[in-house]
Amino acid sequence: MLRQLFQTFANCFKIPELRSRIIFTALVLGVCRLVAMTPVPGLDGQALSSFLEQQSRGNSGNSVLGLYSMFTGGALEKCAVGSLGIMSYISATIIIQLLTAVVPMLSKLAREEGGRPKLIAYGRYLTVLLCLGQGLVLTLGWEHADKTFSGFVGSLVPPDANLWWYRVQTVVVLTCGTLLLMWLGEQITERGVGNGVSLIITIGILNRLPLAAKAMGVMFFGETRTARWPTAFLLIAVLAVVVAGVIAITQAQRKIPVQYAQRAVGRKVFSGGTSFMPLRVNYAGVMPVIFAQAILMFPSMIFTKLGDIYRISFLRGLGMSLSEHGWLYLILFALMILFFSYFWVATQFNELQVSDDLKKHGGYIPGVRPGNQTSDFLHRTMSRITLAGAIFLVIIATIPTLMSKYVGIDYNVAQFFGGTSMLITVGVLLDTMRQMESYLLMRHYDGFLKKGRIKGRMG
Repeated sequence: MLRQLFQTFANCFKIPELRSRIIFTALVLGVCRLVAMTPVPGLDGQALSSFLEQQSRGNSGNSVLGLYSMFTGGALEKCAVGSLGIMSYISATIIIQLLTAVVPMLSKLAREEGGRPKLIAYGRYLTVLLCLGQGLVLTLGWEHADKTFSGFVGSLVPPDANLWWYRVQTVVVLTCGTLLLMWLGEQITERGVGNGVSLIITIGILNRLPLAAKAMGVMFFGETRTARWPTAFLLIAVLAVVVAGVIAITQAQRKIPVQYAQRAVGRKVFSGGTSFMPLRVNYAGVMPVIFAQAILMFPSMIFTKLGDIYRISFLRGLGMSLSEHGWLYLILFALMILFFSYFWVATQFNELQVSDDLKKHGGYIPGVRPGNQTSDFLHRTMSRITLAGAIFLVIIATIPTLMSKYVGIDYNVAQFFGGTSMLITVGVLLDTMRQMESYLLMRHYDGFLKKGRIKGRMG
């Protein structure tokens, strides 16, 4: 199996076009890492990086800073040019997608020929606005680092610096950094292999592997080691099961059979045939987990602060319950993933439009009448498979927190056994392998798996 895998990668470099795309992708990702390591002028990023590294030891890492730092590939911890990461662009794209489902003008534009580039342009304009707002918040946070980061002593801004010039300069630099990452991601999508924006996020997540390896070494070989060799075998088994489960659920789909009747268009007669409509089990992907984490980041901080200010023990206890260690957090986290899974399907999957398109093209589902019955059938089917996908997301998303809380695994290690990082990484790698495999199959080379195809993704 491994020999075939290495041989397949070697075959990738035998195809000139694919070789150039792979090299281009690697070089651009290298530039992205430079953006994530280049500090903003005038800031002492090393002091913040050292402080946050000490603070992260033993913490769960599910905080606002931990999640955002994961998506920026550690740039936030270094006060780097790419500290805003690519998340502003992704947020803008998601907002435009959601508005497209509820705003008639945008919905009409999405269906029109040539309307898609306009929606992409709107997303870019919104990205600039989000970057300016988020950049200002981050700039002020660095300016008052002693208040932003509990326990930090000193300031990241030199005492003799012009504060207004520092604020304007930093906001502009951070905005330009995100726009540069956005442009680089689009270049990878167009001229490289895989989805550029997703690859930038993935390479940022994988950047934390050395930190996880260091924490793993402390667990097994440190002076105060907390794990034995049986734990290592258990972790390997859990990792294998989680990866296999993520791959299976990412590729899983319900195939709805579709029968096409014979049609006559002018003098041409098109014969009918049988096809199928694939409905993905995990239609929402990783979005429900991201939405749930983003919302649950702030209540814990708000209630804890209010409890400290007004000295109300109930608010402090509520804040602790809503932290990543609390039972209330896990319950709300699971419920929100379920809710956002259905919310995403409701806004992105229009069963009425699918039913109308089938009817216009002479297609129908065997045993189901065209029209309202078809849309009702699709609605019921999508609701059932969405429940299965949402339950799977709940299990995968809570694994790192449960391992950190009940097993005592360092969160830097536990985050690679599930959660957002695992879902994103596996999904992006599968998509990238699928694109590479398409080039191999066109040149009559074997694919990454037996019979030359990734099961469930191609053919």
